[in-house]
Amino acid sequence: MTTYSFRLYVAGNTERSHAAEVNLRFLCDAHLSGMYEVEVIDAVERPELAEEGRILATPTVVRLSPPPQRRVIGDLSDHGRAAVALGLPAADASPSEGQ
Repeated sequence: MTTYSFRLYVAGNTERSHAAEVNLRFLCDAHLSGMYEVEVIDAVERPELAEEGRILATPTVVRLSPPPQRRVIGDLSDHGRAAVALGLPAADASPSEGQ
């Protein structure tokens, strides 16, 4: 069983930051059902981690595992495109399409 690991970089407690986290957790629940972990990094509070991760914009989600690493910038509101970009299983069909 493959476990997916994501790191979400946000900038403060903003509506866009909250939307990105909600959308990421929705996608993970829909495509990975308990086989994932999400770490949220606030780049305002932990700028050294954002710099180490070479984060240029927020929100940015980084899929750490399984390799290869993938990055998506934005609030992930386009679930279909975000799932494909993150390489989620069965990401070629939206969960709402009755797959």
